[in-house]
Amino acid sequence: MPKIKFDLRLAAALFLAAGVAACGSSTAPTDDAAMEGGATEGEAIALGGDVALVGAGASFPAPLYQNWFITLNQKVPELQVNYQSVGSGAGVEQFTAKTVDFGASDTAMTDEEIAAVDKGTIMLPMTAGSIVFAYNLPGVDELRLSREAYTGIATGAITEWNDPIIAADNPDVELPATPITFVHRSDGSGTTAVFTKNMAAISPEFESEIGEGKTVEWPSTGNFIGAKGNEGITAQIQQTEGSIGYIEYGYATQNGVPFATIENKAGNFVKVDDEIASETLSEVELPDNLRAFIVDAEGENAYPFVTYTWMMVYEEYDDPQKAKAVEAMIEYGLNEGQEVSSELGYIPLPKNVRDRVAEAADGISDEYDIMVK
Repeated sequence: MPKIKFDLRLAAALFLAAGVAACGSSTAPTDDAAMEGGATEGEAIALGGDVALVGAGASFPAPLYQNWFITLNQKVPELQVNYQSVGSGAGVEQFTAKTVDFGASDTAMTDEEIAAVDKGTIMLPMTAGSIVFAYNLPGVDELRLSREAYTGIATGAITEWNDPIIAADNPDVELPATPITFVHRSDGSGTTAVFTKNMAAISPEFESEIGEGKTVEWPSTGNFIGAKGNEGITAQIQQTEGSIGYIEYGYATQNGVPFATIENKAGNFVKVDDEIASETLSEVELPDNLRAFIVDAEGENAYPFVTYTWMMVYEEYDDPQKAKAVEAMIEYGLNEGQEVSSELGYIPLPKNVRDRVAEAADGISDEYDIMVK
């Protein structure tokens, strides 16, 4: 089996020549620079045919990934990438079963999950984002939720919007005596894993009553509704007056769904935006394996629910054309793809993080070096 070779300089040459398909395996550079690790500017690498990649997994980064892949196809018409937003749990399952060419998850695969993939696994954080408490309360444009309030809502201890605990932090807001409907994920979800991991760290009651994981047992009493994917929760909140649920920041901003200002570990109320999320992320040091979990972040302006999201690719591919196509996809995401992150509600990876991602992939093969522009 040919190993995937993450020669990002080689892949970058794709976008310098019109009508060139994704990286082929048959054309090898012959000059000294190319032999050392990449194609020179203006070189093109022939594919020899169309290549279609299939990926599946997290709904959290789906809007961003789909934007990347549409634009990538416009630049490289012979390369089509089809990404299915099925949730992190299903993404890991399909990646392990080798029914897709790549997977995606909002929680990094465990050592046990990685060991189950006989083609080898490369975990690459490709973007990051925040999880917000989106809500539907007509007439309430701004909502503040203390840690006691949002954990009480999520455990079912607080059941009405005019509860004194919520009202105490919203003295100028006329809160209705409406039952609270909490909307949660019904599928195996990395968003749920990140959300519950933080909630368990914030609230001992949440930890003991609900726990953490990609799937958890939500209360069977009260108004708790399950929906599939960030898309499903967003739609359910939009059509259910009095509802609140956890969704990715980009889904809230792109769909015009209001979300709460929440209390952080320092006791300050924070409404997340790109700057706050990026600041929170910058305080976290990525370990060698790139599996960083940000739990109830410290800092005066830190936002409690910020996470990386990972793309999983194989170390080996049976089809060398697919290997080169995956290579081009990763190169695009690490470079041009980061430029649209902010406008879609995601945190662009700083260059030092992109360098770390490239460095991690570089260990797969000694033949090429990975380059970040």
